[in-house]
Amino acid sequence: MFSIPFKCLSLLFSCFLSLFSSEKPNWDYHAEIQAFSHRLHEKFSLEFLKTAFVNCCYIKQEESRRQELGLDKEAIALNLKDNNELSLKGVSFSRSYLTRCLEEAYPKIPQAGIEALVNFLTSEELVSYLARNLSLQDFTLCAEFPVPPNVLQKTFFAVIGALLQSSGSQRTEVFVRDFFIPQMIGKDLFEMWNVMNPMGLLLEELAKRNVSAPEPRLTRQSGASTVLPLYFVGLYCDKKLLAEGTAETILAAEEEAARVALRKLYGFTENRKPWDYSSPKWEQKAENAISSN
Repeated sequence: MFSIPFKCLSLLFSCFLSLFSSEKPNWDYHAEIQAFSHRLHEKFSLEFLKTAFVNCCYIKQEESRRQELGLDKEAIALNLKDNNELSLKGVSFSRSYLTRCLEEAYPKIPQAGIEALVNFLTSEELVSYLARNLSLQDFTLCAEFPVPPNVLQKTFFAVIGALLQSSGSQRTEVFVRDFFIPQMIGKDLFEMWNVMNPMGLLLEELAKRNVSAPEPRLTRQSGASTVLPLYFVGLYCDKKLLAEGTAETILAAEEEAARVALRKLYGFTENRKPWDYSSPKWEQKAENAISSN
């Protein structure tokens, strides 16, 4: 009769446990998943939420470990679904919603700028930062430890996909807004949107508005003969000051002045109106309908 060595049995048992619980002592994976849902004040389907944390690299690793134990094909295969589908849904929904939000909030920013802002908000660096602050790494089933940023990014979008499947688009919109939009606080427009030729872009925008090309003038300078000079360049249109920039060279000051002018044209200045975090329009409509009845 075929027998499996005790060492192999213990390894198989540890693989089985790792599907349902963390290797941390006194860790109840199922209970922690439920607690995670409550901490976010969201209603998730536990089936979708658990799937959101299962990455394909984890499934491949576990199946490989089982194969090394010499198990048959039926025992090797894991009855787990990875989060790829949920993640794709989460990415698509998030990008679509953020694009719509930013277009409404900043209608003067061109499509290239809106796309750059969305790319910034959904970037690997920023999304993995959000995921770590929500402790998603404690629930993520992954082949590597610590969990790499790209897997955290995918997992976070899978959680959004799970929420979309569980609670619908309206609750998911609020979730995406509350976690992504605040990441723009304190950010300059051109920190998120890398414009290589700001003067060229400014000329395009002024031409659309039938405004003559700006004339750059050196308005002030300080320490020109030192190692730390400072130049002030103003851009004038029809003898009116459009914007002024400061830098260590005249050319850099001219480019900065162009950026200042673009911020004004796009309505993305430092003293811009704060983002409106009040109830979404669909909630207000529902409240008005209830009160009228």
